[in-house]
This record gives sequence, structure tokens and C-alpha cells, in this order.
Amino acid sequence: MSIGTPASRPFLEVKDLTIRFETDDGIVQAVTESSFTLEKGKTLGIVGESGSGKSVTSLGILGLHRTRSNAKVSGEIWLEDQELVTATDEDVRKLRGGKMSMIFQDPLSAMHPYFTVGSQIVEAYRVHHPGVNKKVARERAIDMLARVGIPQPERRFNDYAHQFSGGMRQRAMIAMALVNDPALLIADEPTTALDVTVQAQILDLIRDLQEEFGSAVIMITHDLGVVAELADDVLVMYGGKIIEKGPAVDLFQAPEHPYTWGLLGSMPRLDREVRDRLNPVKGSPPSLINLPSGCSFHPRCPFAERNGDRCFTEIPLLGGPRHPVACHLPEDDRPRIFQQEVRPNL
Repeated sequence: MSIGTPASRPFLEVKDLTIRFETDDGIVQAVTESSFTLEKGKTLGIVGESGSGKSVTSLGILGLHRTRSNAKVSGEIWLEDQELVTATDEDVRKLRGGKMSMIFQDPLSAMHPYFTVGSQIVEAYRVHHPGVNKKVARERAIDMLARVGIPQPERRFNDYAHQFSGGMRQRAMIAMALVNDPALLIADEPTTALDVTVQAQILDLIRDLQEEFGSAVIMITHDLGVVAELADDVLVMYGGKIIEKGPAVDLFQAPEHPYTWGLLGSMPRLDREVRDRLNPVKGSPPSLINLPSGCSFHPRCPFAERNGDRCFTEIPLLGGPRHPVACHLPEDDRPRIFQQEVRPNL
């Protein structure tokens, strides 16, 4: 059987996804030729700073850029045997909220303030089950609220989003996202602005529900601790591009891109002596309208000058013998640099 036929295709396959936004200031190169796959029951972590293209990628999968007249999307997004970039708006709407769903970063903004939490979950369910009456849908919504750990779900069903705490709102958002048993769940910074104990509860909840429903999960975050907790595979994005990807264990134990090294260095560690300061990645993320020439990371990279002018003039390609990396540092030198120069300072 030839590679790429529907029978051999991964559950989710993104091929050369490129997303551009035309603005008065110029073209925003939000995502450039991103490719990755994801199987059911697995979790893919997408990490990077704000503006790296993480959320734009997820919204592209859900087809939510279709409402923006200035958005240009190209490439392929296959969800099982259906291609989403060229699909009709109606076909994508039928999938969104049903076969694929999303936990948004801020549930207070994502949930309607004028309708009760329960009524919004009921609506999300009945849109994809039009033959179900309100009583059955209400029972389903109450059951989902209970399953995500909301106490007294029958009573809280009639509350509004502002009457929930931050952690409870996030749980309600997860209940809404999972009410139709989606095969693909995208979680966009699901633990942002929550205290650490609630963060741990939310991550445990997502893991337990994934095991129950067998969903494929995309976890979008800037927090490598979340990725270490949940992800099977990781994409590192910078300047709208994937610059490193591979199994999570590889990217934590043997990362090869200087940007990934920087992200690891900015993580607080509990297994080492506490330092006075973390080691953040110096500088600021690049403008997606005017990306630097060559490697987009070179203005912030402490190793750029080791490669002569290549980092400043030549865009690195994603590849490598161990896992894909877009870096001009020689393949054989990266493990040595990490072990001898970088790791001792993490």
C-alpha cells in the first residue's frame, strides 16, 4: 500500500500548513510550512513563547480562521479521511465541537455571560445531536459536570460563568469540550492563571478523560512542566516555524536546538539547588511581519557566530539523524555542546 492513502494515514496529519494575515503594516507570517502527525490516545505538546504560532496552528486545525477575510491558509489538514483546508464551511462546522473540540485559554471570555453554564453545554450537545430532547441533553450536561469534578452539578447547572471560580470555570469548559466525546481535543494554555494545586487537578483531569475517551490531545503551552507531565511528543515553535520536534523524552534529555536549551534553562527546578535567578532566553521574539534573515533565532542565539555567516543568511532546514531540528550547528556537535556547555547551567 502506498504511503499517504487514507488507510495508512495517521488520525491527524498536518502537511505544510502555512497561515498568513494581511494587515496594514504588512503580511504577518503566523505559521510557515508546519507538518506533524498525531494518533488517537496520544498527546502532542506544542511549546514556544507568545507569538510563536502555537495558537494560530490550533485555530487553523479547527477552521476558525475562515471567518477572517485577511487570513490565507494553505497546506493540508487531514482528520482521518477528511481534508479540512479545502472542506466547505458547513463540513468543518459539523466537525467542530463534535469530532474535534477545544478548551480555550480563558473560559470566562469563551463562555457567554448571559446564559447559564448548563444551558451552554446543552446547546453544544444538541447541535450535534438534533434528535435529542432537552431533558436528555440536560442529563448529559449534568453528568459531564459531575465527571469533571464540579460539586452539586444539578445546582451548578443553573449558575452563570461569573459564579464559578477560575478552576471551576476551566472544568466547565472541559465538560463542554468533551460533551460530544471528541476524537481530537485541543487544549490552549488550559492552566494559565490558575494556582498550582488547581493546575495539577486540571492536568490530572485531562489525562483521566483522555484515557476514558481515547482522544488525541494537542496541548498548547509555554510551560515545559505541563509538557513533561502529559505529552508523548513535542513540537517547539519559534517565529511561526517548527524548529525541533520529537518524542518528549528526547527533547528533555537530549534537546538539540539552542532555543529549546533556552526554554529548559528558564524552567524552575525542584531537583537542584535554588538559584537567585532563572536563565531566560535573552532578547525578544521576532516580528512576524519582518522576520530576521537566515535563522530567525540568530539575534538571540549565543552560538550563532560559531557557524560563520550561515545563521545570518541561510534558513536552516528541519532534519537530523536523531530527531528533526532546524539548526546550522553541526549535527555531531549539538549533543556535545548541550552536555558540556549548556546542561551544567540548567
